[in-house]
Amino acid sequence: MTQDTSTAGKHTKTPTGTGLVARAARSIAHWRHAPALHPFGVSCDGVLAVQPSGPAWGEPWLDTPGDYQVRMRWSRAVGLPGRLPDALGLALRVHGAGGPGRSLDLLLTSSGAGRRTRHLPLPRLDALAGPYSTLLSYRIGEHEALLAAHPDMTSPLVPNGLATLRTTLQAGPLTFRLGAAPPGQGWRALGTLTTGPPHDLPAEDTVSYDPYLNHLPRLHPTARFSGLREAAYAASRAGRRAAGRAGS
Repeated sequence: MTQDTSTAGKHTKTPTGTGLVARAARSIAHWRHAPALHPFGVSCDGVLAVQPSGPAWGEPWLDTPGDYQVRMRWSRAVGLPGRLPDALGLALRVHGAGGPGRSLDLLLTSSGAGRRTRHLPLPRLDALAGPYSTLLSYRIGEHEALLAAHPDMTSPLVPNGLATLRTTLQAGPLTFRLGAAPPGQGWRALGTLTTGPPHDLPAEDTVSYDPYLNHLPRLHPTARFSGLREAAYAASRAGRRAAGRAGS
């Protein structure tokens, strides 16, 4: 007697790494009623002054001087409590970067400044002790470069708690130097970012930053890990929506 194996394995597909990440992100976001990573934060508005330097990048936004309104959000990556070391996130939404109604999202994480450490998340006790970088490179025109925001050298000591960050923002503006570093090269200045006072947003008004949805045709993340990251962002948003429906 022979065994019919024509349907064997059809319903036993093993989830891919992307699928596992998406499931985890959705579950965590649903449980938290907040993003899976960087769940809680401090928001403020700011101004980004683009100040081109050196050869053209081939991206109009970076090659033309201009001032742009920015919505900013600081957060702790894992959401650990108190003053425990945690990587810090700095999310930026640059309004009108691609023209009227076309915004640009940049997600930056506390990192080192060296040619290798600028690609690695770095837990930090002082929120302004070093740069915030995209960790992975961006395609800028025909170039490839990492983007980062460097706190002004005169920045005060700011313990990494969200309450302390809010108090610091209330005390006065903070200044960052936006820069880009091509592979194996030093930083090249792009402009200056200045913060405004903090504001608290209701949960339903919290901005969902996504560099894969909100990018420019000639300024966007490279393809490295893009599928994994896009799936995680989408699943996190879906988990938050599901949590909202369940609570309504």
